[in-house]
Amino acid sequence: MGIPFGGTPGAWNAVTDVPGVEVGYATLIDGDGPLRPGRGPVRTGVTAILPRGRAGVARPCAAGWFSLNGNGEMTGTTWIEETGSLTLPVAITNTHAIGTVHRGLIDWVVENRPELAREWLLPVVGETWDGYLNDINGAHVRTTHAAAAVDAARSGPIEEGSVGGGTGMNCYAFKCGSGTASRVVEYESDGYAVGVFVQANFGSRRELVVAGVPVGAQLLADNPMEEADRFAAPGAGSMIVVVATDAPLLPGQCTALARRVPLGLARTGTTGSHFSGDLFLAFSTANPGALTSTMDSGGAAYEQLRFVPWGRMDPFYEATVQATEEAVLNALTANADMTGRDGHRSPALPHDRLAELLRESGVRLGRR
Repeated sequence: MGIPFGGTPGAWNAVTDVPGVEVGYATLIDGDGPLRPGRGPVRTGVTAILPRGRAGVARPCAAGWFSLNGNGEMTGTTWIEETGSLTLPVAITNTHAIGTVHRGLIDWVVENRPELAREWLLPVVGETWDGYLNDINGAHVRTTHAAAAVDAARSGPIEEGSVGGGTGMNCYAFKCGSGTASRVVEYESDGYAVGVFVQANFGSRRELVVAGVPVGAQLLADNPMEEADRFAAPGAGSMIVVVATDAPLLPGQCTALARRVPLGLARTGTTGSHFSGDLFLAFSTANPGALTSTMDSGGAAYEQLRFVPWGRMDPFYEATVQATEEAVLNALTANADMTGRDGHRSPALPHDRLAELLRESGVRLGRR
């Protein structure tokens, strides 16, 4: 749509602009009509994010996390707080599949990296609720789908919208789901990428802001999710955001990036609903090997970390905020209408009407 955003995107404008990061999906769409508990309709899936790709699963990254609202779940975060590191693939799915996907990631490690499975495995799995469109109580997501998402992970351009864990999700009462964006940060003589991936399932229609223009109040027509049956409280749903960078950061600085995510979300209008679990993870792929831990006492006695001084973190904060805002809008604009369980319909964001509202407010639309 050519909506203007601040900052310079990477080559793919995706979290995969961070070298080594790979993303994979398992998308499950099946059936329509009335809800048949345990049998569908199905509108769900699994997303896998691999910080160092499949080949680098054993090499930890500095990591931190932040909770804006704990009405949700992200496993493995207490271990991240303890060690400041992230080793395994990260997965995102629906609320009631989080245990299955957790087990699926463990199964993948046991099968593909058995040496890691000799110690404990505490995968990070996040969730958002897709029960408006999906038979969320059915056991449709299986452990094999988590493994399939990991095996499908690739670098390069990422498909957005109703794919992977974002398949059945809604945002500002429009069809939403998976979205991504990136920014390039020039630092001294080096260039770094900050990439953001979102599973967007939050916000009330009236709140929506695009490019600084409060358009939600003028897009209230065709709002079945909030008006027809009040299936969920306006603004409910949840938000998972993963921030990646190749800039050398300390674990505490990764946490600081995660704390900036809500500023990007706020630019899209949300005020943070009580019924929206908003959980954010950030990691740095720099300093490979420096955070490796093992029960073998024969390892190195000391390690070193190279990092950006705290007083020079502002460009990375700015990149995080900019990429988060755009990733949400990318998830919204990449979608089409979807109908799921019991005929529940989630309409796509109307591009033509949105463009008209933006132009009327003086926003110049164009291509980068």
